[in-house]
Amino acid sequence: MSFVSPERVETEVDGRQLSLSNLDKVLYPDVGFTKAAVIDYYARIAPVMLGHLCDRPLTFRRFPDGVAKPSFFAKNVPPGAPPWLRTVTVASRSGRSARDGSGETATVTYVICDDRPTLIWAANLAAIEFHVPLWREQKGEPVPANPDHLVFDLDPGPGTSVVECARIGIWLADRLKTYDVDAPVAKTSGSKGLQMYASYRKKPDWSQARELAFEIADAVATDHPELVVTNMRKDLRKGKVLIDWSQNHPVKTTVAAYSLRALPEPTVSTPVSWDEVHDCERRDDPSVLRFVAAQVLDRVDRYGDLFAAVAGSG
Repeated sequence: MSFVSPERVETEVDGRQLSLSNLDKVLYPDVGFTKAAVIDYYARIAPVMLGHLCDRPLTFRRFPDGVAKPSFFAKNVPPGAPPWLRTVTVASRSGRSARDGSGETATVTYVICDDRPTLIWAANLAAIEFHVPLWREQKGEPVPANPDHLVFDLDPGPGTSVVECARIGIWLADRLKTYDVDAPVAKTSGSKGLQMYASYRKKPDWSQARELAFEIADAVATDHPELVVTNMRKDLRKGKVLIDWSQNHPVKTTVAAYSLRALPEPTVSTPVSWDEVHDCERRDDPSVLRFVAAQVLDRVDRYGDLFAAVAGSG
């Protein structure tokens, strides 16, 4: 590692040269969590996180002035990106007729993050959040590919919390036993909710995937109308939890496992065990399913990757 100036450091990561800047900038002002701390977290979590990013086009949410200031989503590879980045070009709107000003089909060229240098390069851009779709690029195959897993995003409305999400997650897991998917795994959103993923045993096309997701979500909502909605209208959500089945779409993304979130503290979208989900529901305590960066690093040391089944589902 060499210091070019007080604001910039040149370093080598797994054989790649990286220039890191403004490491002392505070990105989480409420707790003093700096850009250096964000980069350190991603460098240390990389061994488990990369399995959930590998081969998936990446959308960044960047916070150049920290989480309390405006952010923006970045899809296209930014100017000045290193030439060794792996990328994939996808037709805009998932292949539907989208034209740019010249009459050509509009495209987006995404970064694919399958190694630690790419992850740290992105973190150095103040990319705090990492979002990925439900499909992987596969050599010789058209993009977007078919989905490799099913997702339900449980989003608590006013008057509810992750406790109610845990209860609904248990109901969903029981319902999924009757379908041709592997046993589901769960992770916190890193914000207020809970997300459930189940790997397909036989990959459907997108239309089949959406029909299946809606069928399952609607069945749970029918059984428990007092707590569950599947319609995204905000006026229906007071005291209830939305099962967002619409995420099962080629252009939609969900926050990646182990991604930091842009909240006052550096909370993380954290894989959790079903024992923890049940414990949260039984104790009626949202804090059971809330984790910050240091806790997540410790959890990985103790438990490994609780989301490994999804990483291996491609």
